[in-house]
Amino acid sequence: MPHTDPYRLNDAPAGDAQDGVSRSAVTRTLLWAVVVLGAVVNTVVSYRDTPVAANLACGAVTLAAATALVVRALRGRR
Repeated sequence: MPHTDPYRLNDAPAGDAQDGVSRSAVTRTLLWAVVVLGAVVNTVVSYRDTPVAANLACGAVTLAAATALVVRALRGRR
């Protein structure tokens, strides 16, 4: 009797699963990294004596990555 994993999300046996990480998972991880890094950089830039353009650029990058995450999540629900 094959050992079944109760935490497995699909019904395929454990030996038939694809090894590696999907492209979607890598993209999601990179987008989260950009959101976190952008928020940290935006905070640092806010407390230093830097031009407003740097603060706006950091905020725009963070907002773009967060928007991409939301769009991907909403498309995944369909």
